[in-house]
Amino acid sequence: MPATRSPRVPAEERLFSLVLALLSTESGLTKGEILANVQGYRQRYTPGGDNASLERQFERDKDDVRELGVPLETIETPGATGNNQTLRYRIPKGEYDLPEDVRFTPDESALLSLAAMAWREGALSADSRRALLKLRSVGGTDDDGEDALADGRAVDAYAPRLRARDAAFEPLRAALDRAAAVRFDYITPGSTKARTRQVAPLALVQHGGRWMLAAHEFATDSDKNYLLSRVVGPVSTYEVGQHEAPADAGERALAELDRVWANRTATIQVATGSDAERRLARRRGTTTDADGRLVLHFVDPQILAEELAAFGPEVRVVEPSAVRDLVCARLERLVQDHDDTPGEAARG
Repeated sequence: MPATRSPRVPAEERLFSLVLALLSTESGLTKGEILANVQGYRQRYTPGGDNASLERQFERDKDDVRELGVPLETIETPGATGNNQTLRYRIPKGEYDLPEDVRFTPDESALLSLAAMAWREGALSADSRRALLKLRSVGGTDDDGEDALADGRAVDAYAPRLRARDAAFEPLRAALDRAAAVRFDYITPGSTKARTRQVAPLALVQHGGRWMLAAHEFATDSDKNYLLSRVVGPVSTYEVGQHEAPADAGERALAELDRVWANRTATIQVATGSDAERRLARRRGTTTDADGRLVLHFVDPQILAEELAAFGPEVRVVEPSAVRDLVCARLERLVQDHDDTPGEAARG
């Protein structure tokens, strides 16, 4: 009798479950405890078996959680310095609590969830996801504490209903399952008109908290990455069963994205004690230069500019100039969008 395949747990639910689990422990959890017990990992965990792929997933998830501004700590076990298998992970609850004077009624929490579902795109989408993750994570506790974690009850009881995915995700995943080519309209940064792309999907990957499609583009006979939020309109399939993706396509796509990420940096000045300083300083790979400025790694300059512009005057881009110009352009558009001229006010 064939083995039953475990249902796929969405990435957003896995990250939420990881945050909830790490908030539920004072002493922290080892990587093995997380993989064996937390929703989204335990379904794929093989006791005593090869879990290398799952461990790599956990390493990427840690980076994504930190990029969302979550203060994830790593604690070394006394007497086992340098042993990655005995490292313990936790989120200090006091550092991730809402201010004491901020409380939400059930109705208000429901409205916030509905707002997050509607507010999926735009310049503040990252802030929206960050805020929602925090609200849901600190919004309730399980009386069973760590004991409930052992059988997944502490995590499953808080399975989020929100699915912050792009509309193109499901049809692209279906195309991958059917080994089909796809056709969609894609708008590149700086363009006002979308262009049709015809590609063979290779993998759907999440990098830096955003979904991307790794695919082979027929027109250029090359492999490219497409940000799902830039796909406009419907995704159509054709040539079903003719484009089987390599088994390691996802790993290769992530490796290439990591290579680009490692080679691209931006130097920024942040206001001392600001929200920008707290959040950006915790991004994966962030360092501080001799002048006390933050040095960030990034893949897509447009995405980075979108994130930095959301912090307004708390951030000033030193270099590269291309990123600085993109941030300035976004802020200028924001001012124009909210500039009510006398003529417009009279007509209103």
